[in-house]
Amino acid sequence: MAIHFHEASLAPLHQLTATAPDGAIIALIGEDGSGQRQILQLASGTVLPDSGEVLTTNAGRYLAPAEALNLGPVPVLALDHSLATCDALVRTRAALGLERLRRQGTIIFFASHELDLVAALADEVWWIHEGRLQARGDHREILPKYQHHLAARHRAWGETIPGHLLPSLRRGDGRAEILALETFGQNGQASIVIQSGEVATFCVTVKFNAAVDQPVVGIMIRTRIGFEVYGTNTELEKLALGPVVAGQTIRVAFQFPCLLSPQEYTLTAASHDPDGVWHDWMEDALAFSVADSRYTAGVANLRAQVTAETL
Repeated sequence: MAIHFHEASLAPLHQLTATAPDGAIIALIGEDGSGQRQILQLASGTVLPDSGEVLTTNAGRYLAPAEALNLGPVPVLALDHSLATCDALVRTRAALGLERLRRQGTIIFFASHELDLVAALADEVWWIHEGRLQARGDHREILPKYQHHLAARHRAWGETIPGHLLPSLRRGDGRAEILALETFGQNGQASIVIQSGEVATFCVTVKFNAAVDQPVVGIMIRTRIGFEVYGTNTELEKLALGPVVAGQTIRVAFQFPCLLSPQEYTLTAASHDPDGVWHDWMEDALAFSVADSRYTAGVANLRAQVTAETL
């Protein structure tokens, strides 16, 4: 028999109304504390709702995250991140076991943060957000919406975290000192997370301790394994900064569309003479990340437009 949730509430879950049919594998996605665990407990009959009702004649089995993976016959199976610590062999066996149960009519709920696993196993996805059913449907429809939500949350979180300068190497003759490195999103807010495709600004603030005729300020972006992605400086960009005098401070802003793939990067910055003599060089001084709502291979996010024609 199908499971019918009718305005079922169990904090933080709030007034869930939905139906889970027999022989279905339903994935529950969402941020921790949104109510996925409460759905699993209600579906399995482990607990009763604070209000509303859960209509079913089935007895269920709830498996907590640390419990052994029991895939024996049962009308309702509720897996609370049960596959998270399993190795590849156990997961393959589990997928076959879940399919066998599904064919026998078992209603299977599983909560997971692994979206590839959700796409591979689920007949239907329920996205739970702040205690409510945000969306439900096929993974090809729901997962992109959820990933867009996660990217936006990641981007917003980046504005709350100060960027700390932790250079792996610092060198120079001391004629100038880099005081700050900052990254800004398109909205003008400082952030250590940049949305792929948005116009980003990278600022270098330099204080000169001595007079310099022709200072050059530059940046280099690298992947976390040291691959050089993009670098430029004021000399290459035809921006003259000098001459400067002792005590003068200059803030240089490099602005460009951040067409990078989502991953972690580091920012190196330097002040030097045109012949390459360093005043101050901060290697991999600032870590930042690029977020996106979809996976993109490589480093450059070229945002291809794809067409096809029958020949």
